[in-house]
Amino acid sequence: MPSKTSPGGEPSRPIRSWVRSSPGTHVWLAVIAITSLVIALSPDGLETYLLHRNSSNLHQLSHHPVRALLASAFWIEDPADLLLYAVLFEALHAPVERWLGTAKWLFTVATAHIAATLISQQVVLVAIRLHDVPRSMAHVVDIGVSYGLAASAGILAYRLPRPWRWFYLAGVIAFFVVPLVMDRTYTDLGHAISLAIGLACYPLTRGEKSFAPEQGPGAH
Repeated sequence: MPSKTSPGGEPSRPIRSWVRSSPGTHVWLAVIAITSLVIALSPDGLETYLLHRNSSNLHQLSHHPVRALLASAFWIEDPADLLLYAVLFEALHAPVERWLGTAKWLFTVATAHIAATLISQQVVLVAIRLHDVPRSMAHVVDIGVSYGLAASAGILAYRLPRPWRWFYLAGVIAFFVVPLVMDRTYTDLGHAISLAIGLACYPLTRGEKSFAPEQGPGAH
């Protein structure tokens, strides 16, 4: 997988050029499409088994930590949400990957996914030990790609020129932090952590240009 997209592109094949300019994003999305199809075609019993087996909940993390962290990034709970996630991947992941290159983009989203999962689940563990939540919380379905999306949303702020960057930041912070303050769920905590990690990855953007009109689908 290339670490930087090549300039140029294929003007006569804009879709192919767009996909090739952000390969990691589209490979990830393709895998999610396949797993979503599997869930959609599975009977209820098998669907429940697959979702729990590929969760990054406390039970799976304690028995299969590597598999839990990796597999949970390639499943979504409701296949009906696939179209929404496809739009979000194109709006957030693809621009970041094209801007920073595959290696920096992958480092950002992988760090956020792993850190947000481990920290939020550690909070769940503490809550269980303090009897604030039932022990069944160790077995809840905890899958999805939203932590990576939150990280991309964060680092994408540095792609925008001032003053638009500040308006974007205000909107993104409100989108992720308000639910955390209001609902205080462990998933909301994970989103806030991922956003913070994306923002903390500012050093990866040094030397990269902020948004400017591009010359073609593969322009960098």
